[in-house]
Amino acid sequence: MSGNDNGDSILIVEDEPKIARLMADYLTDSGFHTHHLEHGDEVMPWLEAQSPTLVLLDLMLPGTDGLTLCRQIRERWPRLPVIMVTARVEEVDRLLGLELGADDYICKPFSPREVVARVKAVLRRSRTLDGYDVPSAGAALVLDEDGWRALADGHDLGLTAVEFQLLKVMMGAPGRIFSRDQLMDHMYRDHRIVSERTVDSHIKKLRKKIGDVWPEREIIRSVYGVGYKYQPEE
Repeated sequence: MSGNDNGDSILIVEDEPKIARLMADYLTDSGFHTHHLEHGDEVMPWLEAQSPTLVLLDLMLPGTDGLTLCRQIRERWPRLPVIMVTARVEEVDRLLGLELGADDYICKPFSPREVVARVKAVLRRSRTLDGYDVPSAGAALVLDEDGWRALADGHDLGLTAVEFQLLKVMMGAPGRIFSRDQLMDHMYRDHRIVSERTVDSHIKKLRKKIGDVWPEREIIRSVYGVGYKYQPEE
């Protein structure tokens, strides 16, 4: 482990030592602690024993690949931020949500300064998800914007930052139909290119989390050929 007294630790999972060292050097200079693993099979045992603030996860690894690892991390630690590193642009939709729900991605070749900027941005979004008192929600869906939480009858839905942003946008205009393009603009402010299927995947996960608390309610509705709307029950 290297770094200074920032307190935030970044696990770098990368099988190319030069790339890993470059990322570690820039992150260390920005005040982060870093740890490096080269083999995919080392990751889950290491995470069981350690508690990093964020994982930088390469897609192509010896042993367990990055896609499988991201899925396993999401199942075990839903709120641990994961940034995928990939040279395969065609995988971006899968990385961002269709299968895995990574918090962000970085495409090779990249600037190490971009890595630091993405890490800081993801941490800013994610660090407020924990540590707040749960307000009384009564029999309602409540957004705790300071804590980036959505509460259904007082139960924290455990939304990711993107899911929270989607719900916030739709709840801000009940009954309004949002196209997928409109929702993508709110999800990814940097106007990155992702497919409409990514929105569908996030909506599906959002519905499931709401449905786990309210199995009889359908408050996010599809409008065939148009998009989605938030429709609270009367």
